[in-house]
Amino acid sequence: MTWLNTLLRGTTGELRSAPRISLQRLLVLRVLVMISGVLGAMVFDFFSPLNLPVPPIAALLAGIIASLALGVWRVRKATLINTRELAAHLALDFLFLTALLIYTGGATNPLISYLLVLLAVGATLLNLFWANIFAALAIGVYTVLLLVGIATDQHAEHLGPDFQVHLVGMWVTFVVSALLITAFVSRMAQAIRSRELTLAKARENEMRNEQLVAIGTLAAGTAHALGTPLSTMAVLLAELDEQTEEQLRQQAVKADIHLLREQVVRCKNSLDQLTRFYNKNDQSQPGQLRLRSFDDAVRDYITNIHPSARIEFKMEDACRDLLISSDITIRHALINIIENAIKAARSRVSVYYYCASSQRMHILMSVQDDGPGIPPEIMESMGEPFISTRSDSMGLGIFLANASIQRQGGSIEMFNVKNTGARTVIRLPVSA
Repeated sequence: MTWLNTLLRGTTGELRSAPRISLQRLLVLRVLVMISGVLGAMVFDFFSPLNLPVPPIAALLAGIIASLALGVWRVRKATLINTRELAAHLALDFLFLTALLIYTGGATNPLISYLLVLLAVGATLLNLFWANIFAALAIGVYTVLLLVGIATDQHAEHLGPDFQVHLVGMWVTFVVSALLITAFVSRMAQAIRSRELTLAKARENEMRNEQLVAIGTLAAGTAHALGTPLSTMAVLLAELDEQTEEQLRQQAVKADIHLLREQVVRCKNSLDQLTRFYNKNDQSQPGQLRLRSFDDAVRDYITNIHPSARIEFKMEDACRDLLISSDITIRHALINIIENAIKAARSRVSVYYYCASSQRMHILMSVQDDGPGIPPEIMESMGEPFISTRSDSMGLGIFLANASIQRQGGSIEMFNVKNTGARTVIRLPVSA
């Protein structure tokens, strides 16, 4: 029935509210029952004539087709479908089935059990109020048809004296089943809807927390990027402020002004990156980035911010053209780890990019220093916020870096290498 689902989806595919989806499923069920009923009647009539009243059945089929056309039009064109409209369509199904039963044997027709199916649908799609109404309606329809059949005694002459007892037993079973469906199915459906609402809220909170972590990671990286330029500007401005007007006339301050301008541009670029972070349509930030370009950006930053640090960058040739996510928080994560290594190293830091393939290709970024290593008490809590060995640090760097990498499907592993310091390995999946 894919064609029917496509037809029902129509021009409002983006407005997939719960009542709209429920109405679509109810219409699909109505079509299936109509088709199977017509085919079944034709097959049974071929082997044993049913002597069905053709005009009422034809009018009933015309009414069902008209209701389907109305339902399809509402699903495709209506801007709002509420629970009352859904209940009205379900009531139409009760009406169609009741009319069919009146002309095809009443309570003796086995199709009367389909009332339980409609009741189960109502208990699943609607709230407890409507489920109780349809339960009372189904029991009322069955009871009236049974009483009318017993009063007219239309089948007793050829089905024996015990047939009325059989019909009453079927009615009792139907009533008990209807009550059980209303009591349990409706409450189970309500519990499922409540659980889905709770899960939706949890997913929304998780997405909000991820956004906050991303903002924190980017803010931490931006703080690193702004720190050195602002310090340079402060030193230059302090030196210029100490000079007298005569000294300023005698000295050439153009070089200092040029340096200040460079630092201002660097600060502006850092802030521009922060501004563009949530602009998903910005064409200057494509979704993928070649590893060599990523390395150039990291190397340029580290070289300018830490010109005196001894850092060695290496990359496997097979990895140079592989694509990774261009999310700027990944760059900030690696830069944060490299700067931690610079502060911990005695003399040098090495950064090495290489490939690893298991079920999926990954890029591994290894950062190693020759410092004393990570203390055991810090290693146990690594990755948690507010963990640091320095008094001037908040301890958020590794936590935010780990969160950024995990959002991209990667991982961070930190360990001590015997007699050679600490090593951090970032595992990042290659983009398709």
